[in-house]
Amino acid sequence: MKLLLTSSGISNPSIQNALISLLGKPIEESNALFVPTGMYPFPGGSQFVWKAMNGELGSAMCKLGWKSLGLLELTTLPAIQKEVWIKAITETDALLVWGGDPLFLSYWLKESGLAEVISSLENLVYVGVSAGSIATSKLFGESYSNLPNTIARPKTLQTLQFDTFENTFVTAEGAGFVDFAIIPHYNNQNHRDACNGNAATWASMLPGMVYAIDEHTAIKVADQKIEVISEGKWEVFDQTL
Repeated sequence: MKLLLTSSGISNPSIQNALISLLGKPIEESNALFVPTGMYPFPGGSQFVWKAMNGELGSAMCKLGWKSLGLLELTTLPAIQKEVWIKAITETDALLVWGGDPLFLSYWLKESGLAEVISSLENLVYVGVSAGSIATSKLFGESYSNLPNTIARPKTLQTLQFDTFENTFVTAEGAGFVDFAIIPHYNNQNHRDACNGNAATWASMLPGMVYAIDEHTAIKVADQKIEVISEGKWEVFDQTL
C-alpha cells in the first residue's frame, strides 16, 4: 500500500501530481472508493458526508474525474460476506478516506478487518483527509472540545492546556500503517489547537516523529520512503531528540 496523507485532500497541483505518480496512471483511468465513516459521530454527520462527496467540503476529491467511484461504509463490513467487499477493494486503485473523528474511524478500520486487508495490497493508494490521515499512525493523538460518545475508546484521556483554552486530549492506537503521527490543519485559524505553539504542545504528547501539515501539504509514503509535498507550510517535531 502507498499513502498520500493530507489535511484537506487534493488541494493543489503538487498534491494532485503526487497522487497521479502513486497511481501510476491518470486519474481518469483509475477506480476509487470513498470512505465517509469518520463523519458520523458528529451532529449533522450524514449531511457532511454528502457535502464531502459533492465537493462542498475541502477539495472536491470525489470529483477529480475518476473512471469509477463508489462508497465504502466501514461499519457495514462485519455484516457482509468478506469475499464480497474484499473483491471491491482489490479492484480499486484508490481508497479516499475522509475526515471526522479519528478515534471512531481507526476503531472501524481495525474492527471491520479493512486495515489488515489493505496492508497487503502493494498497489492500492490510501488517500487520507484530516482524521483519515491521523488514523493511519500506530499511535495518534487528537484534541477535542467535545469528545463524541461512541463505542470507540481512547488509550489515554486527559485535559490539555493550550495557549488560552483547554481541550480533552486523547491518544489511541491507529491502523499502524505509518510510524509517525500527524497534526492536520496546521496554523488554520479554525483549528486553534493546531496553530502556532499549540501544535508543539500537541506534538509533545506523542512519541517519535510528528508532522504538522497545513491545507496545502501532504505526506507521500511509498516503498518505505517518506516525502513531504507542499505548496504551503509544515513542521516536523521529533520527540526522540
